[in-house]
Amino acid sequence: MSGDIKKVVLPVAGLGTRFLPATKVMAKEMLPIVDKPLIQYAVEEAWEAGITEIVFVTGRGKAMLEDHFDYAVELENTLEARGKSAELDIVRDLMPAAGKLAVVRQQSPLGLGHAVWCAKQIIQDEPFAVILPDDLVMAERGCLAQMIDAYKDVGGNMAAVVDVPLEQTNRYGILDVTEDDGTLARASGLVEKPDPADAPSTLSIIGRYILQPEVFNVLDRQEKGAGNEIQLTDAIAATMADVPFHGLRFQGTRFDCGDKAGFVEANVAFALQRDDIGPSVKDALKKYL
Repeated sequence: MSGDIKKVVLPVAGLGTRFLPATKVMAKEMLPIVDKPLIQYAVEEAWEAGITEIVFVTGRGKAMLEDHFDYAVELENTLEARGKSAELDIVRDLMPAAGKLAVVRQQSPLGLGHAVWCAKQIIQDEPFAVILPDDLVMAERGCLAQMIDAYKDVGGNMAAVVDVPLEQTNRYGILDVTEDDGTLARASGLVEKPDPADAPSTLSIIGRYILQPEVFNVLDRQEKGAGNEIQLTDAIAATMADVPFHGLRFQGTRFDCGDKAGFVEANVAFALQRDDIGPSVKDALKKYL
C-alpha cells in the first residue's frame, strides 16, 4: 500500500536526562537552536513537506509543547499594544490550524516502536511520516520533503540514512543493502545497533521515516528487541517480505541534538547562517579558536 503522506508522528515523550538540569522542568524538545525550539523546526519541516496533521506522542511534564503551539493571550495582547507587529506575527504564524494537532500519551518508556504504536488510532490505515526532533537537518529543501519526492517513485517504507564510521554502528539501526545507486539504497533487512563486527553495512537510519500502516500489525505484538525495548526497526524489518524498504541519502547536514556537542554545533551552524547575527557570532568565535 502506498498513498499521499498527510500525517506525521513526533515522539516527544523522552525525559532528556542528558541535558539535566536544563530539562528538569522544560521538555528537551523546547531547547532552542538560536531562538527557535527543536520541536518547531520539526513541525515546520513537516509543513514544508505537505503534512497537514501532526501527532505528538508525549509523556508527563510535556504540556509546554502543546502550549507552544497555542494562543498566548497575555503575550499577544502585550505585543499588539506595543505595536510589535513583527514579533506578533512570529508568535501567531507557528500555530497549526484548529484540529490539526493531536496529542496522545505514552505512559511508559518502552521504546520508539511503542511510541509510534501509541499513535495508531489517529493514523489508522494510512501511510504516515515520523520525525524525531533530536535529529535536526539543515537543508535547502527539508529532509522530509526530499523523502516524499523519492517515495512518490518507489512507495513502501523509507528512512533517511547517512553513512557512519564502522565503529559507531552499535549506536544506530543499520541497513542490509541489496541495491544502491548512491542516493536510494534498497534493503533486505535492518539490524538494530549491531556490533561493528556483525554490521551488514555502515548505512545508518536517522530520525526520519515514511511508513505504511502494516507496521502496526507487528507493533501490536509488543515484542521487545535491542535494549529490551519495542524497536521500530524490528517492525519495519518484519514487513519487508511484503513492503519494500529504501534508505534515502538526503541532501543536507544532520545534527544530533540529543548529544550536547551536537546541540552546541547546531546552534553555531544555524547562527552563522543568519544575516542578523551571523557576522557577530563569527567574530566572537574567533576569540575561542
